[in-house]
Amino acid sequence: MAFNGDNLPHQNQVVVVLIPFPAQGHLNQFMHLSHLISSHDIPVHYVSTVTHIRQATLRHHKSIISNLNFHGFEVPPFVSPPPNPNNPETDFPSHLIPSFEASTHLQEPVGKLLQSISSQAKRVIVIHDSLMASVAQDATNMPNVENYTFHCTSAFATFAFFWEEMGKPPLKAFRVPEFPLLEGCFPTQFIDFIVAQYELQKFNDGNIYNTSRVVEDPYLELLDLFSAGKKVWALGPFNPLTVEKKDSIGFRHSCMEWLDKQEPKVLKVGLVVKDWDQRDALVTASDVEKAVRRLMETKEGDEIRERAVGLKNVIHRSMDEGGVSHMEMGSFIAQITK
Repeated sequence: MAFNGDNLPHQNQVVVVLIPFPAQGHLNQFMHLSHLISSHDIPVHYVSTVTHIRQATLRHHKSIISNLNFHGFEVPPFVSPPPNPNNPETDFPSHLIPSFEASTHLQEPVGKLLQSISSQAKRVIVIHDSLMASVAQDATNMPNVENYTFHCTSAFATFAFFWEEMGKPPLKAFRVPEFPLLEGCFPTQFIDFIVAQYELQKFNDGNIYNTSRVVEDPYLELLDLFSAGKKVWALGPFNPLTVEKKDSIGFRHSCMEWLDKQEPKVLKVGLVVKDWDQRDALVTASDVEKAVRRLMETKEGDEIRERAVGLKNVIHRSMDEGGVSHMEMGSFIAQITK
């Protein structure tokens, strides 16, 4: 599905090129962002490997992706072993690292694609995943191309990474909660990959975060201080696009059929089942039972559920016309189309 020049833009157009990281959660967020941008009648090009374009598009109905331009490029073959949760030396996402490293070979074809599009369009907006900065780096040297970084993680997680890299300097009138070191979250090989990509972000034109100001405004303000004057947008949270009730042959999984018949009263709430210090220990059934009972049978649980419902309502209102998130998206669209 490589670019063939058939869909080159008109000279007066602003065109957006999105470069996701080749992992499902990232691919899906970029698909949602693509859909939102294209709804403003802006041509959108979604770029990845052939394999990951297939992965991204198979999970969404044709009616949702029909107005997007997909460009799948070949990369060197890579091994794709299954995850091994029983081996502590292969922590997530060790089994995916070969595909991550293979994706760095997209730099050359993506550079050529940007040259082709920028020679025809009035302005090209590149939005690359924070872990694909090396692939998008050629955009920095093109006169009518702007290069923005999209952070799929929360504002807090991104802030924590930068703050830790800076040596955790004191922050005036702000207390940062304790959090685990990055070394305890990912294998060393993946951390090295992250650091190498983040080094290249100093050349971008701005940052987009998968969050909402009604949820993480304090950390967005701190990231704004770290951004050296570059614009910061909170355009999330990005959720899966609408899923069709049945697949292409009319099949609907029995679990989904059952769920469709239930009252819409499911509330997803994260539960702490053990301390971080015991993260490598097996979680027992009794641990899970205690956490669930704490949520469902205690006053503390009532308060947690109440806060979750309140947060959901605040986020929904922020996306309505005139809401904070709605206005933030409008500000971003105005910036890239000015």
